[in-house]
Amino acid sequence: MSKLNFGPLTGVKILDISTMIAAPFGATLLADLGAEVTKIELPGKGDTLRTVGPWKGKEALRWPGLARNKKSVTLDIRTTEGKAIFLKLIKNVDILIENFRPGTLEKWGLGYEELKKINPQLIMTRVSGYGQTGPYKEKAGFGTPGTAFSGHTAIQGFADRPPVSPSYSLLDYITGVYVAFATVSALYHRETTDEEGQEVEMGLYESIFRMLEFLVAEYDQNGVVRERSPGLAGHSSPAGTYETKDGKFVVLVCSTDSTFNRLAEAMQRTDMLEDPRYYTNAERLKHDQDVQVIVSNWIKGYTQKELTEKLDSFGVPVSPIYTIEDIFNDPQYKARENIVEVEHPRLGTIKVPGVVPKFSKTPGAIRHRAPELGEHNEEVLGGLGISAEELASLKERGVI
Repeated sequence: MSKLNFGPLTGVKILDISTMIAAPFGATLLADLGAEVTKIELPGKGDTLRTVGPWKGKEALRWPGLARNKKSVTLDIRTTEGKAIFLKLIKNVDILIENFRPGTLEKWGLGYEELKKINPQLIMTRVSGYGQTGPYKEKAGFGTPGTAFSGHTAIQGFADRPPVSPSYSLLDYITGVYVAFATVSALYHRETTDEEGQEVEMGLYESIFRMLEFLVAEYDQNGVVRERSPGLAGHSSPAGTYETKDGKFVVLVCSTDSTFNRLAEAMQRTDMLEDPRYYTNAERLKHDQDVQVIVSNWIKGYTQKELTEKLDSFGVPVSPIYTIEDIFNDPQYKARENIVEVEHPRLGTIKVPGVVPKFSKTPGAIRHRAPELGEHNEEVLGGLGISAEELASLKERGVI
């Protein structure tokens, strides 16, 4: 009989003791690809994400998408009995994911040096606001302040208005991708070298800072402190948000000269390809204001649908600016199963993002809904040999 396969990480066991978004999202990505993830939550309270909006009545609507494919066990690892149970769990897992403030686990006697005595193969992935080292390591770290610290916020918005923070937890989600990437990299190293596990750590701000290499090079070599601006200012011309004849908006970008050539053909302005002010991206950037006027005026002659169809036919990168309602109705999202429906214990069902990326031989899947608090205590802790009577006693004393 063939072994059940839930994705490329089937058989990998993970303990997730993190809270909120960044590290838990990383654990969810790994769970989507088949890893068995057990989430440890504080008895009676659970992950603070359970109380974060948006809501429908008293139901937190973010939880179903962010905690799917996980089992929930309540355990207070600060207590003597809770710590002992936690160490038993550690013996049988490949990976521990945590995001306490640096030094917290060490204070409880649960730092990596102690845990690897129990399980030398353990990989411990750690996320904190500013990393495990440096003068800011003990600062409280959340996504929006971390985004400001990274340099990202300073370049967002318009020059005549205050800088703009992302309207959702962008930094946390990007960090979650790094968490998944780093964890499987450490796992690959362990599996291919027969060596012990290792500790992997990063600060929230570092994930988005890594994507700002152009800022680093520009300041280092040219002494330029880039100011806030909308769109891809200083990168490509034309690029930006444009209004169509019917009062809707599109985003268009010509990051290469070949894409601008196609745009010029679509606009019937091939004369611009011979004009020394416009025939290369470098020259267009020098005359960007003129380029923007030409392109904006042309776009205003078409509805959003007409424009998109026309530019698609010429191979010009363009997209209507979608609302979530547009996304729900779009055939591409349907064809890719980017939105799927899952069970919910009180709402009946709820729609959540689908699993990405897609694997041809070992596709990931949403195997089960997000767990209720402590839903898997009996299954997981009972598997350690703890009897029903002991579990009841531990619950009464607030250990689980």
